[in-house]
Amino acid sequence: MRRMREEGEPRIHHGFSIRKMTEADLTAVMALEKAAFKNPWSPELLRRELEHEWSTILLVEEPQPETAPLLLGLAIFWIVHDEVHVLNVATAPQHRRRGVARAVMDEVLERGKARRCSLATLEVRRSNEAALQLYRSLGFRPVGIRPNYYVDEGEDAVVMVLDF
Repeated sequence: MRRMREEGEPRIHHGFSIRKMTEADLTAVMALEKAAFKNPWSPELLRRELEHEWSTILLVEEPQPETAPLLLGLAIFWIVHDEVHVLNVATAPQHRRRGVARAVMDEVLERGKARRCSLATLEVRRSNEAALQLYRSLGFRPVGIRPNYYVDEGEDAVVMVLDF
């Protein structure tokens, strides 16, 4: 008889290990957030996401010989009713263009499909052409603009949707 994979067990995706974040990962996740964004999420906000049953934070790691795995990226998303809502995708700057964001987004979308979601939504900076290209390649389509969504920089967000 085949055993189903437990929710917390790491999964290999595109050669990376992907697993759920725990409180013990907070220091490493904060370092990644600070490296990836001008306005990173706060530790308090990340802790709150860990407490919500509808929220998941996935970490993308690369196994290292004889040391702890290296944190390359993450995704934070909600599953509410039949919708996946992606809140945050981050890749460590020195590991960009390696497929980290694609690997974690593939896992996010697989989890949504497994939970019988019918669509996925996200907002992305209008100027983030690499992210826009990634999301388009995954099947997302732009459906609107949120003016001044990123208030600190005064930048608009492109709202994107993917129908499963």
